[in-house]
Amino acid sequence: MDQALAHWGRLTIVGPLSGGNRNTVLEVRRGRQRLVARLSRRPPASLDWELALLDHLGRQGVRVPAIIPALDGRRHVDGVVVQTWLDGDPPRPDDWPAVAGTIRKVHTATAGWPQRPGFAATSELLTAQSGGDVDLSVMPAEAVARCRAAWQGLTGRPVAVVHGDLSPSNVRIAASVGLLDWDEARVDCTDLDLADLPDAVAAQTGLPPERLRAARLAATAWEAASGWTIEAAYARRQLALLLSADLGNDSPCPHSATFYPPNGRRTSQLLAGSTGEAGGGAGRRAGKDRG
Repeated sequence: MDQALAHWGRLTIVGPLSGGNRNTVLEVRRGRQRLVARLSRRPPASLDWELALLDHLGRQGVRVPAIIPALDGRRHVDGVVVQTWLDGDPPRPDDWPAVAGTIRKVHTATAGWPQRPGFAATSELLTAQSGGDVDLSVMPAEAVARCRAAWQGLTGRPVAVVHGDLSPSNVRIAASVGLLDWDEARVDCTDLDLADLPDAVAAQTGLPPERLRAARLAATAWEAASGWTIEAAYARRQLALLLSADLGNDSPCPHSATFYPPNGRRTSQLLAGSTGEAGGGAGRRAGKDRG
């Protein structure tokens, strides 16, 4: 990563940042300017898609990191991207309605957006075997069938770009809402992003309870499938929750009692039977085993 960063001139590496679970993420400085450097595992075309998306969202008034080109004008070098630092604090309970409004703005601004190269939406994975981080060919047949059954519940719902990881560590609250870490973004059913919101806030978006439940089941299935190889223990816990929901557990859906801890990754308190308070329901991703 050091060799690639040299293409940006004299940068000082401050140290690694928490929350970069699938990629190496560093805080760097150029003079007094605070920046973020990320080593992405995505192929160039997929990374180009992500950066073009951020450009577009910035023009639409969504607060996202801006791309800092290398000295020769390249926007990424050997998978390394340098971006501006996004100021702000993680969301408090009363900030989530504003977060919901911002993600809705993302969905409106990206209706008709092309699919990320190499990725597949949940609707496509009803028949396709792979896309993005998902490879159904390596999963047991029962697991594939259950995931596809959950994704079938999204049929006919609106489609646009989804952020894919609305944990508090990826949200910054200042004068406006800022959204970080678009590594898992793709074109898919927009209900999947709303499944990451606290129960009361998701309800305010107009999502009926049964539709919210379907979205959370589908999101849990996505977590199981996308992490099956690269974060095996976490993925298998998600599959167990999905199967438990099939067995008639009293919890309304696997996400209903989740909450985000300070590190922004979702805990496994998914079947406790509560409806979740301000933080409840706001995230699938605590306890992941990513490095």
